[in-house]
Amino acid sequence: MGPTKKKNMPNFRRVYVENSYVFITVLLNNRKRTLLTDYIKNLRAAFKHTQNIEPFGIHAIAIMPEHFHLILKPDDIHAYSKIISLIKREFTKSLPQELRQQLQSEISASKIKKHESGVWHRRFYEKTITTQTELNHITDYVHFNPVKHGLVERAKDWEYSSFRKFVKHGFYDEDWCDFSQIEDFG
Repeated sequence: MGPTKKKNMPNFRRVYVENSYVFITVLLNNRKRTLLTDYIKNLRAAFKHTQNIEPFGIHAIAIMPEHFHLILKPDDIHAYSKIISLIKREFTKSLPQELRQQLQSEISASKIKKHESGVWHRRFYEKTITTQTELNHITDYVHFNPVKHGLVERAKDWEYSSFRKFVKHGFYDEDWCDFSQIEDFG
């Protein structure tokens, strides 16, 4: 008998830099759904519940119908995976039972075997932010994302982001990235 072959399993390694911000992107399992904005109150409650268990600050956030971008600063840098897991779990539990059953019926046998709900993509994407320039750039990306996805024409028009907070504190002009007034001279 020859050597046993191991499956090629991904080797995820997280970077933990004390006192840093982490940029997170979380996707729904089926990106055609609009659960996050349809059930925005549930998502907000999941964030609040999680903050009570594993404290973290939100630097910037934009919630799209089927994914969200978040720049967070956890009190314990090693806890950001747990934070995302708790948010996902709390949001899922808050959805109507019939919707959860429907989503469960749409997933693969391997996801069912791993007790996945059918709501969320299995993993999330993260990047540790190491400089102020990087933080500024990613904050801009987060706030421009609803415009990029064609949900609104101006960042100020998207109600599910922290953009207005940044305007209120003087970090952005209200018309930041508003190209609607530019005439096409083509």
